[in-house]
Amino acid sequence: MLRFDVITLFPGIFEAVTAQGITSRARRRGLWCAHFWNPRLVTSDVHRTVDERPFGGGPGMVMMAEPLYRTLEMIRASGNSGRVIAFAPSGRHLTDAWVREASADANGQYVLVCGRYEGIDERFLSRYVDEIISLGDFVLSGAELAACALMDAVVRQLPGAIKELSALDESFGTGLLDAPHYTRPEVWQGEQVPEVLLSGHHANIARWTREKSLEATFKNRPELITIARSRGLLTDRDEKFLKSLKAEGCERD
Repeated sequence: MLRFDVITLFPGIFEAVTAQGITSRARRRGLWCAHFWNPRLVTSDVHRTVDERPFGGGPGMVMMAEPLYRTLEMIRASGNSGRVIAFAPSGRHLTDAWVREASADANGQYVLVCGRYEGIDERFLSRYVDEIISLGDFVLSGAELAACALMDAVVRQLPGAIKELSALDESFGTGLLDAPHYTRPEVWQGEQVPEVLLSGHHANIARWTREKSLEATFKNRPELITIARSRGLLTDRDEKFLKSLKAEGCERD
């Protein structure tokens, strides 16, 4: 069973993954579990202090190393010996490759440290955190939402969490962005579903889907085309279609 232990001041936020949707169902099936640890509970002062003013001045407060360390020690004692991950814009971007690697070990263990305020005392990060992860070049009020995103992304890739074909056919599952999707009604606000999708011709539908995927990737994330090419994921037909896009001036907006 995949295990997450999360150090957080706001465990209620994680109901988004423990009590809702695909991740909730996977949890009930015993595919993964999560334990939440509030560092305030290991403090001894009357105010349950977990943050202090930064040395050297500056705005905001910094999470103290000692409460986080004590909480981590409790997690280790409970049986989680896995990697410790914190979150910050300075970290390595979370990628589909990272997610799939993490989900490949159905019995993996992770400790997620959710910082708040201006950040976490660097001494804790440098001594006890194995990896810092970023969702992108922006700042959140706290790392809980980033941790939820990581947990959701990893859990949904676990065997049995969702249909296998659904996972393989998603954006990044083929190394490219996903093609557009349509459902009923066939005409909505005057716009018709592409005729090919109504044809029942599976080969033509597959070709249309592949070309739309290539087009979306070429326009919005061209670096993924380079990566897919380097990994041998593009066919001769793909390359011919990409050349036609370039010739037509189909560039990123």
